[in-house]
Amino acid sequence: MKKILAIGCAMVLALFVTYSFAEMDSDMMEGQKSGMEHGQMMQHKGMMEHGQMMGDMMGMTSKMSDMMGKMSGMMKDMPPDKMKQMSGLMKEMSGQMMAMSKVMHRGKASEKEMKKLHDGMTKMEKRFSGMEMTK
Repeated sequence: MKKILAIGCAMVLALFVTYSFAEMDSDMMEGQKSGMEHGQMMQHKGMMEHGQMMGDMMGMTSKMSDMMGKMSGMMKDMPPDKMKQMSGLMKEMSGQMMAMSKVMHRGKASEKEMKKLHDGMTKMEKRFSGMEMTK
């Protein structure tokens, strides 16, 4: 049961990451046409530069992948009550991945959106580290 759950989580993460990068690649080609004017408009609207946004997304994806890797090891001897906590965290991670996917699909994000994504990631990391300490 635990192995199936771990494998399922890894597959969901892989699907989201693959989909996000595929969408990002096709949208990047369209986005390269706009040039300097687009960059100036983005700064006035509180939008992030594409390179900065992608760097942040890659960092969050890496952190999420690390947590998923640690989860599989934690599940070996996990009592049922902790499994429910883990399930809740996994559901939260899925929601975070969907939000990241939507931003990547659009190819742009406001600073406010990125802050919200970072705050969600920080919240998940804190919950996860609390679970790690009490295993």
